[in-house]
Formats: sequence, C-alpha cells, structure tokens
Amino acid sequence: MKPTTRLAPILALALGACAATSDMPGTGDDGGGGGGGGGGGGGKRGPLDVTGTYNLHSTFDLATNMPGTAGAVVNTIIAMTDDQADPTQWIVDQIIAQLPENTVTERAIKDALKGAEGFVVGYLNDRLNDLAPRLVTTLVRVGHDFGGIAKNFGLNETLTLTGSGTDYTAVHTVTGAHWKLSDREGDYEFSNYHMPNIVVSGVGVTMDATGQLTIAAHTVPLAYGQLLRLGLDAAIIPAIDGSTHNLNELLAKQVNCTGLGNAIGDAIGFGASAFKTACTLGLNAGANFVYQKISAIDGTALAFAINGTARAQDTNNDRKVDDIESGSWGGMLTYGSAPSALVPAAFYGERM
Repeated sequence: MKPTTRLAPILALALGACAATSDMPGTGDDGGGGGGGGGGGGGKRGPLDVTGTYNLHSTFDLATNMPGTAGAVVNTIIAMTDDQADPTQWIVDQIIAQLPENTVTERAIKDALKGAEGFVVGYLNDRLNDLAPRLVTTLVRVGHDFGGIAKNFGLNETLTLTGSGTDYTAVHTVTGAHWKLSDREGDYEFSNYHMPNIVVSGVGVTMDATGQLTIAAHTVPLAYGQLLRLGLDAAIIPAIDGSTHNLNELLAKQVNCTGLGNAIGDAIGFGASAFKTACTLGLNAGANFVYQKISAIDGTALAFAINGTARAQDTNNDRKVDDIESGSWGGMLTYGSAPSALVPAAFYGERM
C-alpha cells in the first residue's frame, strides 16, 4: 500500500494546478464561440471594441424617392428618338435652331430649310444608315442606363469611430460612388474626378452588449446632380464608346455632320457648308441641354437625413469588431418642399 500513499500527494498537486489554471484571467472558455460573432461571449475578456475606421458600402434607390429629377433627364434623352421621324427630325430641329440669320444669304438658307423641313427629314431618313447608323440605339441605351444609375445608386464611404463602452462618436465620409448597370459595375472615387469628399462629423453611435450598432440621424449633403453627371460621363458613355468622355463627344461620333450637311445641301440645292456647321453646333446644343437638365437638379436643395442600424461582428475572436453586417439606412429624403421616407437602403462594412 505504500505506493498508493505516495501517489496521493502527487494527484493533489496536479488537481490544484489545474484549478489554478482555470481561474487565470483570459484563459479557458470565454463563451464566445468559435467565430466570435456579435457582442456576446464577453466573459472575462471584456466587451467588443468597435473603435477604428471602416469601409462602408451603401446602395440606395433614389429614383423611387425622386421620380421627377432623374426622370426629367431621361425624358429629355428619349425626346431625341421618340417621334416617328426621329432621330432625323430632332437633328434637323437642332440645325435650324443654330443656323444664323444675320445676312440675306443666311436668312435665305434658313428659310429654305424650314420650308422644306418635312421633305428633308424624309430624305435624310432614307440615308440614316450612312449618316447616323447607331444614333437611335445609342440614345436609347444612354437613357436606360441613366435611369439605372439613379435606381442603383451606391456610395463608397468610411466610418471612423472613437469612444468606449457603449457610446461612440463617428465621422461619416462619402469618398465616391458605385454604380451597377445591367452588364457592368464599378467604383468612382471623387478624388479621381476633382470632387471633394463629403464629411459629416459628430455622428452619435451606440453599441449594446449583443453587438447591435445604432447610428444616430445625421444629414449627408449630396450634390445629386453632380453625382449623376459623374455617372453619365464616367460610367455610361465610356462603356458605349471608350474614346468618348461626355455626351458632346458621343453625339459627334454618332452623327456624320459632313455627310449630313452635304445631303441637306443636295436636297435643297445649296448651303451644304452652312448645314454642316449648324449640325455640329446643334449636336453640342442638344448635349448641353441634357447637362443643363442635370445641373438643374442641384438648383433645389437635397436634404439626405439618414440613420442606421447594423450588427458588429468579431470574426477572429480578438474582441475587436472586424465587420459591420446587415446594415440598414432609414430616414427622410427632402427635395425642395416635398419630404418623403427614404426607401430602406442596405449597407455593410469592414475594418480598414
């Protein structure tokens, strides 16, 4: 029995060591699970730390809230092609508007085209495949995609949080736009287009023990018209023709003004050079009219008042939040004097 007597003190020491180890802070089961999701499982390791900077990605459906803004621009583009005689009718109208009438000869040229407009439009329609073979399909695509960027309107942002415990203060910064069209999507950072970031400071944020984030209401001053112009020039137009970067250049590539001027001159019997010049001026005027419609959007203040909720996730169990998931923006969108509830918008983020 002596061996058993000697083993008893050794077992007692071993059991005591195990008990001491299990009582040491930061060891053993903290109840946080394998993934560390949410804010649960603090145990003896403390609460989640959400301080730091996160990339955010938000998607809004602004066309639903503001049907009269982007819609007005789309309708202007559609007007170039919606008549039975378009697009030649639209082109001839632009030419007539740009023809000078300072001299007797200039007035005679303009009067001759106005008097024979119906005949000229039909004459040009028969030659449309040579003079502007892709103009209709191009303008239809521009109008469709422009409506698309208003509906699938994404923002690239950062959210920088400072504080501790349950109360934090954030700086919410919009750094660029993200658009998803039918066959492509991409990011467009403001800094690449000489546009300033949009910075909103002093935003209140709270996080409860379960990792639920609540972002207080704050107003993001978006220049909606500028963003739509960026979408048109940087996303839509280069996708149609990579050598063009604005609507003026795109129309110039789509219409053969030299051939069109000669064709009108043949139909009327004179004035080909004047019609060619007026064609170039008319296409520019048409493009600028579309841009004026876009700029007019910013003539009325857009109040973009949002608040958000999301889930904080610790993916590697180090008690620091890594991802912001299941985010939803709500709030009010006020354009002019007509406020409307913002269609719920999703967002998510990751620690930088």
